[in-house]
Amino acid sequence: MAQKKNSKTHNKRDGRPAPVEHKNGKRAEAGPGAADGGPRFSMFTWLVVVALLGVWSSVAVFYFDIVDYDRVLARAQEFRMNFSEVLQGKLAAYDTDGDGDFDVEDAKVLLEKTSKPEVETPTQRAPEPEEDGPGAEETSAAVPLPPLDDSHFVPDDPTEPGQRYEEEPGSIDTTGVLVEENQPEETEGESGRYQTSSKLSQEAEAEKPPKAEPEPQTGSTRPTESRQAADGAAEKAAEEQKDKAKKKKPKLLNKIDKSIKSEIDAAERLRKKGNLDLALKAFDSLVQQHPLSPRARYGKAQVQDDLADKLRSNDLLQSAINTYGEAAELPDVTSDLLRAALKRRAERQQFLGRMRGSLATLQKLVNAFPDDVGLRNDLGVAHLLLGDNKGAKKVYEEVLAVAPSNGFAKVHYGFILKAENKIAESIPYLREGLESGEPGTDDGRFYFHLGDALQRVGDDSAYQWYERGHQRGHFASVWQRSLYNVEGLKAQPWWTPQETGYVDLVRMLERNWKTIRDEALAVMDRSRGRFLPEEENLREKGEWGQYTLWQQGKRVGNACQGVPKTCALMERFPEATGCKRGQIKFSVMQPGTHVWPHTGPTNCRLRMHLGLVIPAPGCRIRCTDQTREWEEGKVLIFDDSFEHEVWQDADSYRLIFIVDVWHPELSQYQRQTLSPI
Repeated sequence: MAQKKNSKTHNKRDGRPAPVEHKNGKRAEAGPGAADGGPRFSMFTWLVVVALLGVWSSVAVFYFDIVDYDRVLARAQEFRMNFSEVLQGKLAAYDTDGDGDFDVEDAKVLLEKTSKPEVETPTQRAPEPEEDGPGAEETSAAVPLPPLDDSHFVPDDPTEPGQRYEEEPGSIDTTGVLVEENQPEETEGESGRYQTSSKLSQEAEAEKPPKAEPEPQTGSTRPTESRQAADGAAEKAAEEQKDKAKKKKPKLLNKIDKSIKSEIDAAERLRKKGNLDLALKAFDSLVQQHPLSPRARYGKAQVQDDLADKLRSNDLLQSAINTYGEAAELPDVTSDLLRAALKRRAERQQFLGRMRGSLATLQKLVNAFPDDVGLRNDLGVAHLLLGDNKGAKKVYEEVLAVAPSNGFAKVHYGFILKAENKIAESIPYLREGLESGEPGTDDGRFYFHLGDALQRVGDDSAYQWYERGHQRGHFASVWQRSLYNVEGLKAQPWWTPQETGYVDLVRMLERNWKTIRDEALAVMDRSRGRFLPEEENLREKGEWGQYTLWQQGKRVGNACQGVPKTCALMERFPEATGCKRGQIKFSVMQPGTHVWPHTGPTNCRLRMHLGLVIPAPGCRIRCTDQTREWEEGKVLIFDDSFEHEVWQDADSYRLIFIVDVWHPELSQYQRQTLSPI
């Protein structure tokens, strides 16, 4: 007994729990918490239990959608935006450029105040900003284009989904000028009513080895080293112009706009993210609450503009045009916003074909900013688009009076002089304008007209300029200088009937040539007035008359009444009567006539000449470096997008029948959708 008692006393002294008696008679040491006789567990066991509970809880939350994660993320984003606005409000006191917020430009100003000024070296000097603001676009050269079918509003969407650009909320949206939407099979070089770039769609050369170009008869086609140096200087000048185009941040907000800047920014973010319906509601609400806010109304116009692109809606675009005008008319509008609103308004008016409205808008801009040469140049382009060369000439004379080295004004002024047949006078303006390399001067039309003017005064350097135009991508080759082209079409100056695939048409013409001739001669005897003088200024001398039956795929008035049999024969061949880029006509040329070297406007057609009355000798035609003569009752076929020239040195008149046909490689879809010329 004494030993047992001592044993218990010893256990108590050690602080260890007494052993527990099991049912099987064995004894075990009691663990912590076993004072009440319950089960004992280790710390590891509890950790395992807790971990399992966590796993099952996560599964339950995910499976039963207990937590709305989207809502949580949205509230976090809202907190971030609100915090950003609050912080911006705190920093507004440091707004040094007056645009209503604290940004990098303000920080630069503050840093300059606290740091020591550094001596600026010529290499460190940044180009000074011009007055146009960043919304100013480079105005491409514009000359009167063939009328296009713009009955449907089909612009490109400048910002594809998933590629939205990020800008400052208050910056000007200056997406490029819209062009007509490309059709699936159409690869034509021209793009729209007022697109003025004439970059040529080059033929696909991956499938065929390039052919050597024939050397022109009148001179070399390769520019000299001095010309290459001039090219380099022009490119350098263009780069300098691009550097100057980087303008300072525009000031679009007046006092009213600054008081609602956070609301304007929120609406602008919706617009830039593509939420156009919500953005329109937001801006419309701002306009109703603050009718004197120019920035809110300008934002509404931008959204309407974007929606017009998206929905292909002329009505929405007209609404945007009206709203741009309203924003510009509000009191206290900033000069930058006035410029941006009116400039965009003029562009959109041009797109809709409202040329006179665009001219009036640009005149307002010039009146508001009389010292801005760029706006005056735009005004001159608007006159040209209306066919008002006289008005355009006056504008460019005013520009050159204050900016005599302005390349954009020079090329356009030179073009006008050439249209007035002042050939020699036009050359220096065209040449110096192109050599300037200024934006808007690198246009195929100016290379075309400069080369043509040089040819007419007998200057062989014409082919050097044609070569430069080819190297710049405006011409398919030195010889083939058409400006409205479809890529990949077979290009050769002379064709055989078998190569065209129009053998039946050629056979019909040659079998019935006397019938066609007799009807034409009868018209010449009865009503010679139907033969109208050539009006494209292609003659050096002589008389050249034309009697047109079809033009742009349509009959010309009652012209067929004079030659009913000829028209009945032609009706069977839609490749000719339906050629929207060609003509069907009689051509009579008197002795002593010379037609300057020239090219047609497009590579989409081939031209057939049926000889009717051909005096011999002395009537001949050159296409590239090959010269041929007509024969009565025979058809010549050539591609008039290549340079060609005509002489009539016979003793009596020459009469031929001209039939234009679609290029045989054009698809039916292309023939239906190409715009007429």
